[in-house]
Amino acid sequence: MKIIDLHCDTIMRFYGGEHLDGMKNSHIDLDGLRAGETMAQCFAIFVPTHDAATRHGMPDDPFGYFDKAYAAYLRELELCRDKLAPAYSVTDILKNDSEGKVSAVLTVEDGVTLDGKIENVDEYFKKGVRMVALTWNYENSLGYPQNSDSEKHRLGLKPFGIECVRRMNELGIAVDVSHLSEGGFWDVAKYSKKPFIASHSCCGALCDISRNLKDEQIKALADAGGVIGLNYCNYFLHPTSERFEDSYTAISELIRHLRHMVAVGGIEAVALGSDYDGIGSELEWGGAGGQQRLAEAIAHAFGVDGAEKITHKNALRAFRDIIGK
Repeated sequence: MKIIDLHCDTIMRFYGGEHLDGMKNSHIDLDGLRAGETMAQCFAIFVPTHDAATRHGMPDDPFGYFDKAYAAYLRELELCRDKLAPAYSVTDILKNDSEGKVSAVLTVEDGVTLDGKIENVDEYFKKGVRMVALTWNYENSLGYPQNSDSEKHRLGLKPFGIECVRRMNELGIAVDVSHLSEGGFWDVAKYSKKPFIASHSCCGALCDISRNLKDEQIKALADAGGVIGLNYCNYFLHPTSERFEDSYTAISELIRHLRHMVAVGGIEAVALGSDYDGIGSELEWGGAGGQQRLAEAIAHAFGVDGAEKITHKNALRAFRDIIGK
């Protein structure tokens, strides 16, 4: 069963000098993507700032890091060109698939390098970026991140953030609300004229943390025609009392969250957003190479037609509506 995955952090490893073909000790490598029947993998340029930059030992500022990470991504596309190809539209994804190639869709996690300049949104588009998570875990020129402090969690988009949503709509860049404050989420729902995406999130009703979506958010996103990419991190899956007990992600936990998403938002709103290489969880199926085990479990829970929607068709439809044919 074909897979479209809405989020991974593997570009950080490219930046560090590793190569997709033959990559070790990772959730993703070139052969694994192919063995796991990946149709399209969204590769995020995650821009580490503040303590994350320190933790990862980043010597570059956000702008220098972005440029080097982007260059490393282009390098991997060239090195893997026989098996991996960039995709800027649904037509590209379908064409690459027909040629036996995995599509690479470039995304950004944290719009910090937009830096209050609307022309930088256009530069993202020219570079091939087709989805942007407005924030990561820190305030930037667009808005505020999710926060366990309910007052801070209610903070909305800044005027520049609203301007960016509108420009992203015009260009065909998906607005990603994962990591965004709840107030920012509702501003996206208000101002976006196109569907929007939560690329890697789970259900707040099942695991009450600010990174997860409340039921009313799931419903609003579904009503807007968007999709939620299920995150595989155990921290987002377990109830609060259980989530620190282990770092293991069981397929049954993912199915539990998928069932809730479907019950609240309908099966058309559900997709996959692994967060591969951005999470420390031990995955029952190992990673991209074993993800057909997950696909089989989804088919068992939702039938083949429902599973195909979750694994790739819903993401394709959302991309068609947002990015274009």
